[in-house]
Amino acid sequence: MQKLVINGGKKLTGEVTIGGAKNSTVALIPAAILSDTPVVLDSVPQIRDVKNLRSILQDMNVSSTMEDDVLKIDPTQIQFAELPSGKVSSLRASYYFMGAMLGRFGKAVVGFPGGDDIGPRPIDQHIKGFEALGAHVENKHGQIIITTPDGGLRGAKIFLDMVSVGATINVILAAVKAKGTTIIENAAKEPEIIDLATFLNNMGAVIRGVGTETIRIEGVDTLRSNNAHTIIPDRIEAGTYLSLAAANGGGILVKNIISEHLDAFIAKLDEMGVNLDIGEDSIYVNASPNLKSVNIKTMPYPGFATDLQQPITPLLMQAQGEAMVIDTIYPKRVKHISELNKMGANITSEDDLILVRGGSHLQGAEVSAEEIRAGACLMIAGLIAEGKTVIDNAENILRGYDQVVTKLRALSADVSLMGTDDLI
Repeated sequence: MQKLVINGGKKLTGEVTIGGAKNSTVALIPAAILSDTPVVLDSVPQIRDVKNLRSILQDMNVSSTMEDDVLKIDPTQIQFAELPSGKVSSLRASYYFMGAMLGRFGKAVVGFPGGDDIGPRPIDQHIKGFEALGAHVENKHGQIIITTPDGGLRGAKIFLDMVSVGATINVILAAVKAKGTTIIENAAKEPEIIDLATFLNNMGAVIRGVGTETIRIEGVDTLRSNNAHTIIPDRIEAGTYLSLAAANGGGILVKNIISEHLDAFIAKLDEMGVNLDIGEDSIYVNASPNLKSVNIKTMPYPGFATDLQQPITPLLMQAQGEAMVIDTIYPKRVKHISELNKMGANITSEDDLILVRGGSHLQGAEVSAEEIRAGACLMIAGLIAEGKTVIDNAENILRGYDQVVTKLRALSADVSLMGTDDLI
């Protein structure tokens, strides 16, 4: 187990550059096995989830090399392999290998995905999509076994009963080589889905309508990569550093941002009274005293992202008054609350409603990061708090945040990582 040690209570200044989007990367790496040629991904974040996905690729005889933020994947010698629990259970995005292997081989055997425990996240919509394309899906001994008839997958019209990023991506991966036309209705609209479609279209796929409720896919026989694909900036990492800068900054420039991807989040910062200077691809966060409380309700994109519900909480704690947070995506995403209260926060949760009472004076404490975004929340709180904060299970933060210790130190934060990991 790794620990992040923070000596807080110091105003931070400087600049930080946002890495490539985690939620794009974890879909793009499985998507690479659909290519008949080597693939190059640029702006790949240096996070544990990438390391784990590369290990899964190796099990399929797919080689990969990473230098700085450039990842090269060679699927030309790929072999079908069952992916049981184990590595697959280390991250939820492993379920994208279901769609990718179904598209590549017409079959897949994948253990149930793992990842953060933030409440129920069923995969029924994924299965519904696969079955609509003609696949047979069964659950045996904790594994999802997917097969197709001799004629292979065939395009279909698929209506998702709920907006699901994972199901939208998985159906795209399975359908991109299916015969005929696939139409996904009530599709998710996230920028990461557009990023995936751009990658696939540049290899010869025919995907239209991404970013809208209806996506149309014309199946193709082959996909071939000719150019490196640059991953979009991580809007969740960007929002996390914007929250940090507003809560404890003396002037911080956050670079490599697509501000349009953060419209709902930035609107809340404006409402709170955070002083922002928004540039073409950066945002400067000025010191912002006298913050006002706001209410937050998470929604599917382009609404306020569920992944930013926890990272904005320490900022709400710096405002005057009471804030109400409702997470309509993952109502049970509350693992940060008890840990923040150990540090002197005044937060309660009842009937899926979180109440954050501002004006608390935080003191360092030993807390635990039970999942990625809760860890980011505790990290920001530790930087605000007086004294030393020790965050146990810091590997959860490293799963989703690119070079986090290096970036925080560049802002003059006093942070260190205890324990060893060959990623850092």
